[in-house]
Amino acid sequence: MGGKRKHFSIKTWQLLLVFILLCFVSATALRLDHLRMVDLRSAVLAADEAGDSESLAASLNALQDFTVRHIVVNIVDENGLKKLEFGTGVFYLEQSYLRAASAVLERAAETEIDDSNPNGNIYAAASAACRPLAIRYGWTWNHPDHIACYQAELAKYPAEEIASDTILADLPSTELYRREFVSPLWAPTLSGFVLLATALLGVVIFIRFLIWLILEITLIFLKSR
Repeated sequence: MGGKRKHFSIKTWQLLLVFILLCFVSATALRLDHLRMVDLRSAVLAADEAGDSESLAASLNALQDFTVRHIVVNIVDENGLKKLEFGTGVFYLEQSYLRAASAVLERAAETEIDDSNPNGNIYAAASAACRPLAIRYGWTWNHPDHIACYQAELAKYPAEEIASDTILADLPSTELYRREFVSPLWAPTLSGFVLLATALLGVVIFIRFLIWLILEITLIFLKSR
């Protein structure tokens, strides 16, 4: 008496249920990676605010190491438009820049008058012009509005006078304090493997649907003959 073989087949609707579940797990894993990146980036900005160079360097390394090893999906605002990026997005070490810029301005304002410059110490003059505004609005040396005022006052003088002064108001470029870490499109992490499984299952479902569609069209064609 021959035994009956039982064939186990997975229905397409069952695959769809698994696919939906994997999509949910993938989204959750990506969300967790994004939140971890945000925490690490916040630690960088906190260290920047505190002016702790060692802590800042360590937190930057931690953020970079995490970002390049994980899939970090980030929605950034660029000129009012939402944009999808893989990574941290652009951020600035604003307080580090302001500290460096204010140090330059303080040194320039304290420079002795250069007799060869008909306008004298233009940096001290710029500082004197901005000081009343700083007092009125409570600006500190490293306040962005105070620095902007200082730059505007210096711009009133001929470029050759500024270049020939004893100490240049050589404000550092903001690009030196610009940071952005890019994440890979795929990484061997939990979210990466779940995404891979989701994509493969999606391909299987698509192929099944394509085969079903071809068979249906073939049957319709045969019946019409």
